[in-house]
Amino acid sequence: METTLKQFIEVQLPEIETTLYDLVEKIEAPAHLKESMLYSLKAGGKRIRPLFVVAVCEMYKKPLAASLVVGSAVEMIHTYSLIHDDLPCMDDDELRRGKPTNHVVYGEALATLAGDALNTLAFGVVARLENVTAEQKLELINLLSVGAGAEGMVGGQILDMDGEQRLLNIQELETVHVNKTGALLRFSIESGAVLAGASEEDRKALVAYAHHIGLAFQIQDDILDIEGTSEELGKTAGKDVAAEKSTYPALLTLDGAKQKLNEHYNFAIEALQKVSIETTLLQQFAQYIVRRSN
Repeated sequence: METTLKQFIEVQLPEIETTLYDLVEKIEAPAHLKESMLYSLKAGGKRIRPLFVVAVCEMYKKPLAASLVVGSAVEMIHTYSLIHDDLPCMDDDELRRGKPTNHVVYGEALATLAGDALNTLAFGVVARLENVTAEQKLELINLLSVGAGAEGMVGGQILDMDGEQRLLNIQELETVHVNKTGALLRFSIESGAVLAGASEEDRKALVAYAHHIGLAFQIQDDILDIEGTSEELGKTAGKDVAAEKSTYPALLTLDGAKQKLNEHYNFAIEALQKVSIETTLLQQFAQYIVRRSN
């Protein structure tokens, strides 16, 4: 990991996690519901999405407290989706981030409601942002709704489930992942641009970067599902292969998937060249995503 990115994460990660946990701990809710919510939030993870929000603001020399809250909101959405993905009615998984999944510990009903609570709380914390204009808050809520809902993550999950019944072609697979994985990454990057007051031209370039880095993220996940172990990944390795799911290695071979990974990485870096300011931090994030081992 490059020094600049490493230093950025070392400084910002504790701030993100403190904000994230505080936002849940201070709500008035049944203790066992909050415990279940915090169990999955504290189970680990690299916090890529909130780090992107903060990184874009940092890049524009506008490190805002609001970016920590918006980053926490997107992490709540991501975590709720993982809780629900692991349920018996979905992927029926017992391991997430190296720990028993939420429903294994708390039961299906409480796990489902913990996911619901994180989902709705995310929009609440954005609505209650301080020192942000009403117009910015409305835009952020709209972008989060699109990224997290039927037009984004949830729609992508449906397409992914539909694809389990047949072998998708590469274009269909990309559509799945642009929505299922990429939509929240796009929100993370675009929301940082909203908070920082970036120009329309910069926002377009950052959205293009987000598109390609989101696909690169998923391709690397598919590769790691084959090359990694459950201990390294913190989740059940080889499950996609066992389920005969449509993945980039399944459609393109492992070498072909690695070539496609590099293509999207290069497209992401090209997009950053159109941004009007220094983008070293986002370039290093792109390198980190394509080189990560878990």
